[in-house]
Amino acid sequence: MGYLGLIGLFGLIGLTGLLNKVHPSQSGSSIRLLSVFGLLGLVGFWIPSFGACGAFGAFGVWNHQNKSISRFAHLGWLGVIGLFQTLSFYLL
Repeated sequence: MGYLGLIGLFGLIGLTGLLNKVHPSQSGSSIRLLSVFGLLGLVGFWIPSFGACGAFGAFGVWNHQNKSISRFAHLGWLGVIGLFQTLSFYLL
């Protein structure tokens, strides 16, 4: 359970999409707002299951024009693990 909070740090990859701007004509500006979920990964130090949901922030670089950055967006699927853990903790 301790490593679950560290999964959320993958969401900070989404913040690189905000630092490395894409061309304004490229579509997907709303998906890049998911990078804000990367900040939830920092909560993982206190609440591991909720912090793992921060991995969804990696989806913020899904359609980045730099292919080496957009490759990291697949790590966002790790947020599903945190979502299930959070729901099971609070509902069961």
